[in-house]
Amino acid sequence: MSLYRIHPIVVGTKRFDKGMMTYQSGYGEPYIIPIYSWYLEGGNSRILVDTGEMQPIRSADREKDLGGRIYTFEDGLEKYGLKPEDIDIIIHTHLHNDHCENDYKCINARIYAHEKEMKHIHEPHPLDFRYLEDYIEDVHERGQMVIIDEDMEVLPGIRVVNTPVHTEGGLTVLVETRGGTAAITGFCVINENFEPPIQIKAMEMEVIPPGTAVNTYEAYDWMLKVRDMADILIPLHEPEFAKYDVVPGT
Repeated sequence: MSLYRIHPIVVGTKRFDKGMMTYQSGYGEPYIIPIYSWYLEGGNSRILVDTGEMQPIRSADREKDLGGRIYTFEDGLEKYGLKPEDIDIIIHTHLHNDHCENDYKCINARIYAHEKEMKHIHEPHPLDFRYLEDYIEDVHERGQMVIIDEDMEVLPGIRVVNTPVHTEGGLTVLVETRGGTAAITGFCVINENFEPPIQIKAMEMEVIPPGTAVNTYEAYDWMLKVRDMADILIPLHEPEFAKYDVVPGT
């Protein structure tokens, strides 16, 4: 079994109210999140988790707030001697637009997504405007999509588990590393969701569900399950990782 190193590549950002991340807390607090493409280095395949934004806003003030550089997709891959056409596998945590806008550039990749994400990207609910089928039409027509309906091993050392927290078809990616099993969450959270401040813990909450969830009660329970699956937790939008070339411990 291969062991992997996980490289966070910032390929976008969002500024918004922190409450978008933390259910019933953080409202009114300005916050910036990075949008990542995660390069899994190891084995014989070149693997990404998500592909980020096509045209990320790149500015000195955003990079200062993040404490790290914002890349275009191509520039981010170039750090590791890669081009979009070199990518063999893309695994999607979900198919909101900011996680799949560069798929079409990866003409040789097999692209894994859950069947419920494919359903929603073609028939989005009015409450979920973040699904835009334009970004997966090309790869779907080229036969690159691998649509799954159950938990599975993608490659030795890389598994996906359906975690319907932020979206129904969210896939948490479990990656074997030298530090143990790392979980790239299939839902949009930050460290604080898994490590609540004392005033939240005083309410007997072990975790904070994401600010937008399919079912908040179930989201809470799924977060506990994911926490217990992993030796290394990688919340999908945690700003801290923007400072690193490699996720610590991997």
